[in-house]
Amino acid sequence: MGTASSSYRVIYLDVDGKIQKVVFSRFCSPCDIKELFCTALNLPRNTNLSLLDSSGAMVSIDPTMPHNTERSPYRVVPLTGGQISDKEELFQNVLMQVAEQFTRAFKINELKTEVTNRLAMLEKRVELEGMKVVEIEKCRSDIKKLREEIATKNNSGICFPDDNKKLTPRRDVPSYPKYMLSKQTIDALKKPTFEVWLWEVNEMLSCLEHMYHDLGLVKDFNINPITLKRWLLSIHDNYRNNPFHNFRHCFCVTQMMYSMICLCSLQEKFTQVDIMILMTAAVCHDLDHPGYNNTYQVNAKTDLAVRYNDISPLENHHCAVAFQIFNQPDCNIFSNLDSEAFKQIRQGTITLILATDMARHGEILESFRQKVETFDYADEEHVTCLKMVLIKCCDISNEVRPMEVAEPWVDCLLEEYFMQSDREKSEGLPVAPFMDREKVTKPTAQIGFIKFVLIPMFETVMKLFPQTEEVMVQPLRDSRDRYEELKQIDDAMNEVQKKKSENLTLGAKKK
Repeated sequence: MGTASSSYRVIYLDVDGKIQKVVFSRFCSPCDIKELFCTALNLPRNTNLSLLDSSGAMVSIDPTMPHNTERSPYRVVPLTGGQISDKEELFQNVLMQVAEQFTRAFKINELKTEVTNRLAMLEKRVELEGMKVVEIEKCRSDIKKLREEIATKNNSGICFPDDNKKLTPRRDVPSYPKYMLSKQTIDALKKPTFEVWLWEVNEMLSCLEHMYHDLGLVKDFNINPITLKRWLLSIHDNYRNNPFHNFRHCFCVTQMMYSMICLCSLQEKFTQVDIMILMTAAVCHDLDHPGYNNTYQVNAKTDLAVRYNDISPLENHHCAVAFQIFNQPDCNIFSNLDSEAFKQIRQGTITLILATDMARHGEILESFRQKVETFDYADEEHVTCLKMVLIKCCDISNEVRPMEVAEPWVDCLLEEYFMQSDREKSEGLPVAPFMDREKVTKPTAQIGFIKFVLIPMFETVMKLFPQTEEVMVQPLRDSRDRYEELKQIDDAMNEVQKKKSENLTLGAKKK
């Protein structure tokens, strides 16, 4: 993905002793740039201009003009004679169009590179789709073998405990995972910069399984490794194929939780029960998400809203689905725990999943702020509050990641928002402005969320864990600055378009 700096140019002008910042696309024509400069100087758009650098040398007005800074602004001088005639303007426009064609011709190599990169991406997708086909065929073959083995055992006179219970063929769990993780991948998993878009489902399942082993949870809670595999497969099967709230989002949140546990040395401060609660809540936190948020559930009076009395209907549903899965004996990773230990993990997991309801954001963050200055790891209330803030951080942590990882998630979220707002409009329900495709843009969607939700929360966590500033808080600040710059560019381009429209309207009236 391109950055703002590669697609746009920033030029500084000296306008009557004041510095004027001008932003334009590198694909603008010289004529457009000249009109933009005229607008900056409050001059008629057809005024002939001369651009001088600090040494008095003339600078050509085109997209390739040399970059300058606030300390070395260009001086714009309207040429004597003021406005040029229509013929001169027409001739000048022709020359500019010719120059623009030459400029485009020189960009052929750049376009070739872009096409080559896109082809490479398509080839990678084709390769991954081919891997999916292979996996499906492997599963079919394994199911066929399993059925044959069952038939053989039945024929040999072996009786199952319950003859009336239907045996559902399962995927080849014992041979899963199909992928061995490299040391490079294992090390990368512990960092917020992990590239989450490169992995197929089975690879993500392998990574999740590794996290439980690496944190000592499998050993300390006497988890049957085969049960862990079956549980993770069932988790995957119970995430819907939404644009945003899907299994990859579940993986992202859990991987960020794992990286925070490693980065903040939480195993030195928390009990293993706390670590188990953090990881399991992250895995289960959006199970069976329908793609429409709580506001829609309540306004549309859905079954979920009715069932949970309009109180965090989605989060309550995620909890219910999670423990329906645990109720299946072959997916219960807690089967070897006593009832008291299971009760503690169940209650802790429910508390954390319910904390992901953004309607409770202010309440939870304020509670944590009151505790952070005198935080006590021996105080159960303090620890519970911290765990709630940690899962909230992980749940909305995409902007902590590198831009090329974070930005596609914004597209996915907006797609899901637009899907909801379109449905709300069709059903006559209220529509939130930040979900309306006719009102929201990517920069406007992100700036407020980063400034007023993400940065304040992560900076509060930073007081307890200063090591998060460089790898988590600073990337958020950089992301905020980037989106603000993109918004300035959008505003400038909109202003140019507005001026053009006004000039066209005035021209039409004069005729």
